[in-house]
Amino acid sequence: MTAAPCEVLTLGETMVALRGGGPLKLGGSLEVSVAGAESNVAIGLARLGHTVRWAGAVGDDEAGELVLRTLRAEGVDLGAVTRDAQAPTGLVLFEPRLPEVTRVHYYRADSAGSRLTPEAVEPAFAPPPRVLHLTGITPALGPSAARACRHALRLARDHGTEVCLDVNHRSRLWSRAEASAELRAWLPYVDVLIASDDELPLCLPEGTPADASAPRHLLDLGVREVVVKLGAAGARAHTAQGEVHRPAREVRAVDAVGAGDAFVAGYLSALLDGADVTARLDRAVTTGAFAVASRGDWEGAPTRSELHLLEAPHGTVVR
Repeated sequence: MTAAPCEVLTLGETMVALRGGGPLKLGGSLEVSVAGAESNVAIGLARLGHTVRWAGAVGDDEAGELVLRTLRAEGVDLGAVTRDAQAPTGLVLFEPRLPEVTRVHYYRADSAGSRLTPEAVEPAFAPPPRVLHLTGITPALGPSAARACRHALRLARDHGTEVCLDVNHRSRLWSRAEASAELRAWLPYVDVLIASDDELPLCLPEGTPADASAPRHLLDLGVREVVVKLGAAGARAHTAQGEVHRPAREVRAVDAVGAGDAFVAGYLSALLDGADVTARLDRAVTTGAFAVASRGDWEGAPTRSELHLLEAPHGTVVR
């Protein structure tokens, strides 16, 4: 059965997320939600009015039901989801230690998401999306998930689908050398590459200087747009036409987790709308600011009608 058309396909693992209020070793209560870089982007795009499909695998368990129920409630298309009766849904624990420091503990080895197969990806391309969004997290989960990503890249090329890659390096999942070896091979497929400054060298050919010329090297290799996340300093976008910088939006920081995914959702949203590079960055730093100002991975993602709220004076009450 052919699924309804969608603008964006995301591919990755979504886990049950438990958030504590302090050191885990001291016990206490935990808030239950879900989290996953790719589904965070999917929710962010859906709230902005875009059609999004999430392709992933969950266990045949209650944790998997929570993941699916949450994404379904946010308007994400789940027609390409698989259930794995032989593996559990993954788990992530967030442990706030300081106002600006949160430790993350993963329990995703041999999870259903890590066992996602190339065959499970094919239904997600019926019909093909306009954009395939991948991160450098999924291939780090295991050989099967890595093969699924490579197959998705080939399908995207075959169908003329644009590819967005958020490097999103997770040192607890794989080393920089492992990440670099995998992601360098992806570059011929990538149209939009998004990374923090320290992640860009992971995509450069061996021996290439990891300096300010890194974006230009990536453009020369065929990447159409290189977007660099600079945290509190905003973001830069590099294209053949030049470089654009936008400062970060000023908000009271509450929780930085998920800000990068919100940034990606904003950038892709404006790209889908046909906006120019400056407008894409503007929307990206705006959606990123909403994430920083809210607790949780995706809970604070704005709707399109809320994007203007950051322009309101402090203390504004919307009645």
